[in-house]
Amino acid sequence: MKCVYVLSFLLAVAAVHAEDKYSTENDDLDIDAVVANLASLREFVGCFMDAVTCNAIAADFKKDIPEAVSTQCAKCTDAQKHIFYKFLLGLKEKLPNDYQAFKIKYDPDNKHFSALEDAVSGA
Repeated sequence: MKCVYVLSFLLAVAAVHAEDKYSTENDDLDIDAVVANLASLREFVGCFMDAVTCNAIAADFKKDIPEAVSTQCAKCTDAQKHIFYKFLLGLKEKLPNDYQAFKIKYDPDNKHFSALEDAVSGA
């Protein structure tokens, strides 16, 4: 009987922990292809900056960006950290003005962005 209680407790803990992550439905995004294609990269950053209509995948990521920035991607899966890292790196290298605008939009007081970049850089 104790085993049932322990198992129930462990399942409850696992369920709560799983809810602490963002949806994984787009974790398979080929971010290298997005960054390699300048038009695709511009489409994503345009969505994130409210300059163009978002496609479904970009919209899914966009809804989590404010919280992800302010919490240093605490709810991100490893795949999402990797995607965020590659996106930021590509944006910084290929569209530096858009990178600066993105930083200002999502971290206007410059309190979180450095820690965010550190948090996702190892992914």
